[in-house]
Amino acid sequence: MNDLAGKTAFVTGAASGIGLGIATAFAQAGVKVMLCDIEEKALSAALEQLRLTNADVDGVRADVSLKAELAAAAEATTARYGKVHILVNNAGVGGGGPYGTWTDASWNWTLGVNLMATIWGIEIFGPLIEQHGEGGHIVSTASLAGLISNGSTAYNVSKYGVVGLSEGLRHELAPRGIGVSVLCPGFIRTQIMDSRRNVPQRFEEPVRPLPTSGPLAERINMIRERVSHGIDPLYVGELVREGVENDWPYIFTDLEFEPMIDARFAAIKQGFDHIRGRTPKR
Repeated sequence: MNDLAGKTAFVTGAASGIGLGIATAFAQAGVKVMLCDIEEKALSAALEQLRLTNADVDGVRADVSLKAELAAAAEATTARYGKVHILVNNAGVGGGGPYGTWTDASWNWTLGVNLMATIWGIEIFGPLIEQHGEGGHIVSTASLAGLISNGSTAYNVSKYGVVGLSEGLRHELAPRGIGVSVLCPGFIRTQIMDSRRNVPQRFEEPVRPLPTSGPLAERINMIRERVSHGIDPLYVGELVREGVENDWPYIFTDLEFEPMIDARFAAIKQGFDHIRGRTPKR
């Protein structure tokens, strides 16, 4: 995928944030982009913005936590562009609290958007990429929270799933001419902290109010502040474009969390050291 011009990309969660940054970076490289999002008004605004640059873009509204709607979006993409070369599973929500605040609806919503939609996206679009024989690439947005877990939230669990899925698929799809990358961003300037604005009705339930004091409230406020002053999503989009062009297995956005990753690997290594020299009983 060294030459992206003329290729077609399908990007979920594309109306704002990281998704719009990726769609913009691809469009600037001459890629035809189908933007997919659950927010129709934001989707229309994003398309209007991109078309001012003469980008070849179109849009489709879908709730990616519904497999049928994702399949319909794929049909709309092939009807519009004929082929798909790049799949970007980017749609994501920051749902779910820590142990003691779990609800079934919150788990179902968060896993549905962050993990199941990624699985379904690959299941639906993978064969479409394979069938034209021109090669392609799949990028799935996880998070640094998919490599270092700071809590028991559904968000962390979903992002670990995306990392594991991507790592396994990379080996399986390489012989088929399809590259696989997992995007693990840090604090990016998006609306992730306001994800509840898009909760589908079927997941609605009495919402526990967020705490206004205490450690959890302090952590939420810290994250909100970091996100509001985070990295420009267009910069992330440019990194993703470069990652696709060069087949990077992991796409990171900054070095802030590298020491924490190193600490995790050291702890894993220590686990092996505890049993080094012992002979397992058979």
